[in-house]
Amino acid sequence: MNKQRFCLLIILGFYFGSVAQTPTLGRPVREGRVLDTTETRYDTKSRGVKNTEAKIQDYKIISVENDTTFLDTTLSIKKEYKFNYLRKDNFNLIQFSNIGQTYNTLSYGFENHQTQPLFGARARHFNYMELEDTYYYHVPTPLTELFFKTAFEQGQVLDAFFTVNTSEQFNFSIAYKGLRSLGKYQHILTSTGNFRFTTNYKTKNNRYHMRAHMVSQDLLNQENGGLKDSDLVNFESGNPDFLDRSVFDPNFENAESILRGKRFYIDHHYAIVSKTDSLSTNSLKIGNTINFEDKFYQFKQTTAATSYFGDTFNTSVNDKVTLEDFRLRGYLNYQNAILGDLQFNMDYHNFNYGYDKLVVLDNETIINRIKSSFIRVGGAYKKQIDDFQLIGELGLNLSDEFKGNFLKAQVSFKVNDDISVEGLINSNSSLPNYNYLLYQSDYVNYNWDNTDTFDNQTMQLVSFKFSSQKLLNIEVDYTTLGNYTFFTKDNNSGVKPVQSDATINYLRLKIGKGIKFGRFALDNTIMYQNVLNGDQQFNVPEIISRNTFYYSSHLFKKAMYLQTGVTLNYFTEYYMNAYDPLLAEFYVQNQTKLGGFPRLDFFIDAKIRQTRIYLKAEHFNSSFTGYNYYSAPNYPYRDFVVRFGLVWNFFL
Repeated sequence: MNKQRFCLLIILGFYFGSVAQTPTLGRPVREGRVLDTTETRYDTKSRGVKNTEAKIQDYKIISVENDTTFLDTTLSIKKEYKFNYLRKDNFNLIQFSNIGQTYNTLSYGFENHQTQPLFGARARHFNYMELEDTYYYHVPTPLTELFFKTAFEQGQVLDAFFTVNTSEQFNFSIAYKGLRSLGKYQHILTSTGNFRFTTNYKTKNNRYHMRAHMVSQDLLNQENGGLKDSDLVNFESGNPDFLDRSVFDPNFENAESILRGKRFYIDHHYAIVSKTDSLSTNSLKIGNTINFEDKFYQFKQTTAATSYFGDTFNTSVNDKVTLEDFRLRGYLNYQNAILGDLQFNMDYHNFNYGYDKLVVLDNETIINRIKSSFIRVGGAYKKQIDDFQLIGELGLNLSDEFKGNFLKAQVSFKVNDDISVEGLINSNSSLPNYNYLLYQSDYVNYNWDNTDTFDNQTMQLVSFKFSSQKLLNIEVDYTTLGNYTFFTKDNNSGVKPVQSDATINYLRLKIGKGIKFGRFALDNTIMYQNVLNGDQQFNVPEIISRNTFYYSSHLFKKAMYLQTGVTLNYFTEYYMNAYDPLLAEFYVQNQTKLGGFPRLDFFIDAKIRQTRIYLKAEHFNSSFTGYNYYSAPNYPYRDFVVRFGLVWNFFL
């Protein structure tokens, strides 16, 4: 805590003493990649910047897929939605009571390019930065960003970022996001850290390009199993003796879970034929990608909670599962002005998942490792014809043991400066995640081997998007799921993985529309969901909505830009998934319906020069609309709290 307070004092000292500030580094908007350009972004002459030729478009952010955006310094309602721990819009998620805990998912997107299982403990992966969450940069001047937000009791979250181009050819960035929050309830402390380092390089003749990054992540959570059933009446009744949430006695207070991972990645290619040559309409590149990730998930408990998890082999619990995943790709890329962009890939995958012991249960030995290696072939195609774009991808595992494949076809068309449409077809087949196939624990009920019994999950997705700032935004998708695999709870044997033999059909319709009248505005987003043949297996709320009424204006001779308003979040009552802290997974339950409660947030956001300041009264209606709000069964949602934060960018 002393280190965090020291860092905060440094931040505030720099803030009030700064005379040269720069735009906010916004994460690229992956859906549509449309940036708000309604506001003047950057004036180098008035900021004391040495490079007066620098433009906002020169501060480039490049994704792993090579999509490029640039800095977005505006203050908009979209930025308000993204000012949170994940730093992205969490419309389809509901938070647990403490920042850094997990999120329950209200709506699912099934677009998938994976052809092999994922690591388990998915409830711990919301803040785990995957390959697609890593970005590279190209900037004309050094750029720094500091993100700060208060937490819940004795802590805060701080995300610090710095990038610089030492030359036109070489860039590196370094960043660290750290969190510590005690929480309002007993034994739910969170302490997380995400370190990132990226670099990219190109030769002066532009033939050789290299991008690389290293990410190290450490996500620790204390676990308490939620409130006891006997205490739910004290919570829901609003009993004054229990408004101090620390007086609740949770199911246990002696467990913690931790997810740690490191990833090393490099992607480099050489242009055999470059567009700088006389053959200016062609280019031929040969490339190589190396991706190695080492991670583990561990659940520790000093004394076993047999009344919660069932019988155990030992008096204390120490479950640890590891994964080493190595991926090597070679690719050949050909670009032609007429044919488009063609790429052929050949991948080598090697992985080692499992435990360091064998378990004998009911005279049967449960294996401790899933190890294999296989070849995957694939390709990609991209063609741009004026405002029409066609994208295609495919992949196929050449393995009898780990069969898998995917196919994606996407078409988009820009009708005019305001209207664009997009269609997508995606098909996928892969084995369920590793923890569905194999799991070991000191708790007897949490041991299984389904490597010979579970088949590939299949998915077919069709989606359509219509985007227009003046009219409205519409997204609709229809998904068919086969061999859907999920966790559920058996009263006799605890939480277990189950594979359904029913075909589940899942429809989503999302509509967004912003209405402005003078300095006032109303931003609306509503989603309708319907599940066919998925009763008892796949539960989502029928309606999710978010409505924000706000006021925007320049103040003090345009020295400050202000936005203030109220946001209403709501989703209909449904059989909300329950949380299992040992697996760090959500499981399907069909006994208790939750939801149907409003969440009202009042916010005041301000932009002073290139700094954004946020003040929010979260869930201020909690005391007068009823204490029936939960993030999962036995896990209450957050009470009323006032939180403060800022995003600050500057040049050195």
